[in-house]
Order: sequence, then C-alpha cells, then structure tokens
Amino acid sequence: MNKPQTFRVKSFGCQMNVYDGERMAELLADRGMTVADEGADADLVVLNTCHIREKAAEKAYSDVGRLRREDGSKPLIALAGCVAQAEGEEARRRSAMIDMVVGPQAYHRLPEMIAAAAEGRAGVDTDMPAATKFDALPARRRGGVSAFLSVQEGCDKFCTYCVVPYTRGAEISRPFADVVAEAEQLVAGGARELTLLGQNVNAWESDGRDLAGLIRHLASFAELERIRYTTSHPVNMGESLIAAHGEIGKLMPYLHLPVQSGSDSILRAMNRSHTVESYLATIARVRAARPDIAISGDFIVGFPGESEADFERTLQVVDAVGYAAAFSFKYSPRPGTPAAGMDGQVAAEVMDERLQRLNERLQHHGRAFNQGCVGKTVDVLVEKKGRRPGQMIGKSPWLQSVFVETAAGIGEMIRVTLTEALPNSLGGVLAEPIGSRVVSV
Repeated sequence: MNKPQTFRVKSFGCQMNVYDGERMAELLADRGMTVADEGADADLVVLNTCHIREKAAEKAYSDVGRLRREDGSKPLIALAGCVAQAEGEEARRRSAMIDMVVGPQAYHRLPEMIAAAAEGRAGVDTDMPAATKFDALPARRRGGVSAFLSVQEGCDKFCTYCVVPYTRGAEISRPFADVVAEAEQLVAGGARELTLLGQNVNAWESDGRDLAGLIRHLASFAELERIRYTTSHPVNMGESLIAAHGEIGKLMPYLHLPVQSGSDSILRAMNRSHTVESYLATIARVRAARPDIAISGDFIVGFPGESEADFERTLQVVDAVGYAAAFSFKYSPRPGTPAAGMDGQVAAEVMDERLQRLNERLQHHGRAFNQGCVGKTVDVLVEKKGRRPGQMIGKSPWLQSVFVETAAGIGEMIRVTLTEALPNSLGGVLAEPIGSRVVSV
C-alpha cells in the first residue's frame, strides 16, 4: 500500500476527544498529509473513540464496517481513543479491517504507525508513557473563534462505574509554561474564547498555581475575551476557584459540576467522594460569588442498587439546583469496573422510565433558565453564519446559542438584547453599534 496522502479524523464523545482529534489532525498535517475533501474517500481514517458507555464503544466498530467501499477496498483505519486503550489487541481481533490501534496517551506516535501499516505491518500502541505526549506534538496552528485547550489528563478518583482511570491513566497536570505557550498560539491563530479541559480540570496545579491562578494569568491576554473550563469534580472546587468566578470578568458565568445522583447511599457506592449536602453547599458558595451563574450537571440513572426513593432524591437535587443544562444517562456496565459486578443491577425498563422522568424535569428547568434570560442585554461572541441571510449565531455568557440579525463578522463580540427563549437557544436583537463594547478583565 502506498503511503497515505489524505486523511479524515472522526471524534466521538467528550471535549477531550475533540481536542485530541484536532491535535491528531495537526500532527498529520505537519507530516505533509492533507484533510480529504468533503465527500471524497480518504487514504486514512482515524476513528477517535469513546468508551464511557457500551453503545459508544459498539458504534466505533459499526463505523469501521461502514468504511468498506463498494469495490471492496478500504482506507487505512486507525482506531484511536478510549476504546483503543481499553481493548488493545482485542480490537483487531474483533475487526480485521483495523490497521492500527492507538491509545489517547500514544497518538503522538501515529505517523510512525501509519508508515508501518502502509508497509503491511499493523500495530498496537496503548502505552501510557511517563513523558508527556505534548512535547512531541506540533505547535497549534488552528484558527477559529473558540478553541479547546487540554491542561489536565487522567483521573485518580476511581468512581466505580467509570473506565477513565484505566483508559486515560493517572491524573497529571500539564506544566504552566506549556499551557501558556499553547494558549498564546491559539490566541495568535484567532481564538477569542478558550475552554480549558481535563477529566478533573479543577485539580490542575503547576508551579505553585492552581486553576484559578492559571485563569487569572490567561485573563491578562488582551485578545482573549472569554475563558471557560470543564469538567470539574465537586471535591476539587476550592475557594480560590469559586472566588475567581466573582472576580475575573473573562471567566464566563457557567459551571459544569457533575453530581451523578441525589442519594448519599448511591454516591457512596459510586465512590464519588462527596455528599448531597456538600455538593449543594458548593453550589451555594459559587452562586454567592457569581449570582448569575448557570449550573450544568451530569446524572446517571439506574446505578446498581438505586431504589425509587434514591431516584426521587435525585429529582429533589434537580429542583434544588435548577440546572440550566445537563447530561443524563442510563447506567452502562463497563468491563473491569467494580460496579459491573455489583448486586442490584436495575432492569432496563426501569432505567428507561426513570431517565424519561429525569429528562422532563431537567428540560423544565432548562426552559425556565432560558426564559429568565429574556430581556437581558449581554455580550455575544459571533461564531458562524445562520441559516437565513444576514443571520449570525454566537454564544451567550451562559453557553446558549444566540441567533441575531447583524452585519458583525465571525469573531466579533456584540451587544445583544435577548428577546426570545427557544427550546435549545435564544433569539436576540443588536443592542449597540458594532464595536462599541469594552472587554472587562
């Protein structure tokens, strides 16, 4: 097989996978490959997979099968990400179409694996080296209004349902200087908003700084207008970070803080290291620092042993917090995790019914939050064109999409009065002339 000239990277799952997909694309481009045109066959396809739930893992193998072409040929196929890490050699036994298996801590070695695969030598690399992969990656060249920046990887929390400690490895923080250098590259490339990423991003620390200190430093970048971070763990939500929400204007009023369950007994079984009381107390401190903050969360229904009373307590937490947005899932047993072997596995039909009830309650609060935004005048960062002529779409401080008729270009920050609450977005009208707003640090 000839050395591949074109590629396509398809990422599934979390923002960390989106970031990794972007970095793999930059790495391949740095080696002289080009992204395949839309609709054209690629010489190489990288499937950057998620393993957090069974359906996500099975989807990866379905996508592999769909890459076979009508004439029976196929591209070089690299299975990357967390499914690759979890299954290793087994992935190639499950599908002979897969040429390479590379884990999320080893993808910097992808070019060498591609060269070997082009010569008929398939490879598997799921090492988790102590040396950071970031040193082997090229400088960031990606343009764009909003960009992800990975600052922390891995997890030491070992929630009993979660595969992340096994697929992403131990918790590490990237050095402060490296994070700042990548942030500078992204801002120079046009990024006006950075989202700091990590499995436990608020556990980041380096050179005597915590995440709040890093955010304060990044906020000094004149051309950087917004900072976000995700995903946080309640036990790492320290006072300095809470205070930062009230003190740093560029830190957006949005916090994703998963609770998973409203039952203390289920939280103990999950090994979540927090209680309902401590979680709600954290939310109260955050809101005291930044009263207009939007809270989003994660929920798992049907964890082993969850009773109807346990589930009702989850609904009570939903009502107590009033989430602006949330992600909710049915419990999915993952091989090798302690919860997969627990007694009290909940029937599928019970999980289905509970998830429906939970989603109805979450949607109620999400609609109420959006409706409460109507009438406010806010900054909107323009990200792309809308469907109608003259319509642009941007993000509010609370991460909602906002539709507005304006001549502003992509990357501009505009003042918008919010006039309409839609199911998953907001409508607005221009409140001030373009270019009249002032950024606060």
